[in-house]
Amino acid sequence: MTAIGARSEWGKYWTLPIAAALGYATSVIHIYGLGPFVVPISEAFDWPRTTVTFGITIATLISGLFAVPIGMLVDRVGPRPIGIAGVALLSGAFALIGFAATGDEWNWYLLWAVLAFATLPVQATIWTAAVATRFEASRGLAFAITLCGASTAQALFPWLGTTLIAAYGWQQAMIFQGAIWAAIALPVIILFFRGARDVKAQAHEGEEIAAAATPGQATGFSFLEGLKSTVYVRLLVASVLFTFVALALVVNFIPIQTDSGMEPTQAGALAFWIGIFAIIGRLGTGFLLDRLPGNYVGAAIFCLPILACISFLYLGTDAAFLSAALIGLTVGAEVDVIVYLATRHFGLKAFGALYGGLLVALSIGTATGPLYASSIFDNTGNYDQFFWISIGCMAVSVICLATLPRPAFGAEK
Repeated sequence: MTAIGARSEWGKYWTLPIAAALGYATSVIHIYGLGPFVVPISEAFDWPRTTVTFGITIATLISGLFAVPIGMLVDRVGPRPIGIAGVALLSGAFALIGFAATGDEWNWYLLWAVLAFATLPVQATIWTAAVATRFEASRGLAFAITLCGASTAQALFPWLGTTLIAAYGWQQAMIFQGAIWAAIALPVIILFFRGARDVKAQAHEGEEIAAAATPGQATGFSFLEGLKSTVYVRLLVASVLFTFVALALVVNFIPIQTDSGMEPTQAGALAFWIGIFAIIGRLGTGFLLDRLPGNYVGAAIFCLPILACISFLYLGTDAAFLSAALIGLTVGAEVDVIVYLATRHFGLKAFGALYGGLLVALSIGTATGPLYASSIFDNTGNYDQFFWISIGCMAVSVICLATLPRPAFGAEK
């Protein structure tokens, strides 16, 4: 990374990663925001937790199914119009979940299916594609700030949810949370979210204003070339196994603590620290990715969930803060590592489509992990079996990343 190039990029485009971060936070409102609602909804409708968390499964599977077409659309028309529409749609769809009042499981699933289609225009591809076209020398840090949106969501949404539930009940809490977030995120995204391919809405008199593409924008593998790469296969495996574990730990973190006797508000406050450590993890990972081989950085980060599971198994609530910190540092880095490695190994020519394929893997893990963990709890009364399975999954992910070859695009560090 050249210091001059990095300073120039940040001097011109510093608002872009911030706006993109708010967009990316919106994309996970239904995932990181669901934790505080799991127990109240389960108790209100007398449902097993598997039924409640199955909503995430529906949303992420549908999202994954359309990830590649959405990526191709981004490659074709640019991310700005897609992202603006998506933020409005998903915020409204999350609020709509609060209207589930009948206790009918199919009504619940239908509302989540509506939300699932609202997630399509806010996928990570939209936000990272814009940032990738503006940042080359400081791409790792720019991605880290963009993806800190999810870390902010992890810090904010559980706290906001528990606070609103205590004041208004879970149904109104969902409605208010969706409305509050739209009011925060949408204006900033409209004003500042423009990648190199997004033409400004208004041109100065007598001149056309279009952002110049970075030198690496048009180079790279085609979609089919990327799919045939063994590197791509390893990234797919690492992605699906990681999100299977990490998202299950995040979604079930509050239930894990309350099952051990912790008060819900205390557990929600503790979950806030997952988000804080996720921000630290993302920024630290971005800093390291610009300076060290990305596959080794990723392998080291992917070891952290193993330590978190050991902490849950043997230390319990005595080390609840340590567990929150380890989970936070991990979920604060996973997508950063995958998206960074994708741009360095495959370039930007078909980045939207190739990253869309990786989002399919991320979506499968997100869809199945929380559901499987809830199923294990419903059958055994605890999450211990899931912790052991998670340790094995993360070991495989570490091997996939550690064995990657030198990247084809980007200077060797």
